[in-house]
Amino acid sequence: MREHDFAAGGGAGREPGAVPRTGLVDRFGRAVTYLRVSVTDRCDFRCVYCMAEAMTFLPRKDLLTLEELDRLASAFIARGVTRVRLTGGEPLVRRDILQLVRALSRHLASGALAELTLTTNGSQLARHADELAAHGVRRINVSLDTRDPEMFRRITRTGDLAPVLDGIRAARRAGIAVKINTVALRDLNEAELPELIRWAHGEGHDITLIETMPLGEIEADRTDQYLPLSAIRARLAARWTLTDLPDRTGGPARYVRVAETGGRLGFITPLTHNFCESCNRVRVTCTGTLYMCLGQGDAADLRAPLRASEADDLLHAAIDEAMTRKPRGHDFVIERRGAAPALARHMSVTGG
Repeated sequence: MREHDFAAGGGAGREPGAVPRTGLVDRFGRAVTYLRVSVTDRCDFRCVYCMAEAMTFLPRKDLLTLEELDRLASAFIARGVTRVRLTGGEPLVRRDILQLVRALSRHLASGALAELTLTTNGSQLARHADELAAHGVRRINVSLDTRDPEMFRRITRTGDLAPVLDGIRAARRAGIAVKINTVALRDLNEAELPELIRWAHGEGHDITLIETMPLGEIEADRTDQYLPLSAIRARLAARWTLTDLPDRTGGPARYVRVAETGGRLGFITPLTHNFCESCNRVRVTCTGTLYMCLGQGDAADLRAPLRASEADDLLHAAIDEAMTRKPRGHDFVIERRGAAPALARHMSVTGG
């Protein structure tokens, strides 16, 4: 089936529960209920902590079709996954990506899926926000590391801040809740973080700070970029009143309430305090490779079983086998590794 036929058909037609399956539980007893699907490794930015300026992307022929991505995600939903996040690269640069969003939204309508969301850099968001909302997307994450146009260009190398801010406003008008994701970078946006938090809370957005992760060669020494969030939190606590919250949104962030702004602030700390003990997620790339852990290189090929049969038995068997290899945790230790990445795989391949 060609992708324009898929758009007319509205999905692959396989519904969760058509073949009764057990839920996905790894060997440590953790139930996997959250799937992140990278729909493309391409991005219109070249952020200094994420990828090299002269990137070589996958040939388009290697990517799964939108129908195949729908079938793959639907297989996980049939096994008890209740949250699906579309990532990249930048997911909104994938041609006809809204067709996939529309197809997956049938699982929201059936009740099998509790949430369909995405992470975006915001550059294409203004023109897609209304349609995303129409297909059931109720919240999104927007990556934004600075509100200074010159610093934005320095961090993204190719990006323009204005369309991103327009996209955030468009999402809010469409009724989509926006969470800001900010990578904390030494000597780049470090001094701006308090003001960025104040702005986000003033606009009604949650904001999460993230430690830079040692994935992929980026033409820089990550020890120069790395900023431990334990230090940032201590500085913020000297300025504001931070109260720990029990909130969880399906991801690894730990949240506090900032009394002075009234907003919620998250911390994702894969290096200073990992979040592996409660990991409930796996990641599938746009080529059908399943990564059981963001910080480990072990992977399973789902494209071959997907294409070997119109039935999903081989696909489910491959997923089951992969679950036996999901590790206890990652190995992100930036001080020990120094400039060398923990993995050669770029963040854009699997999403964050």
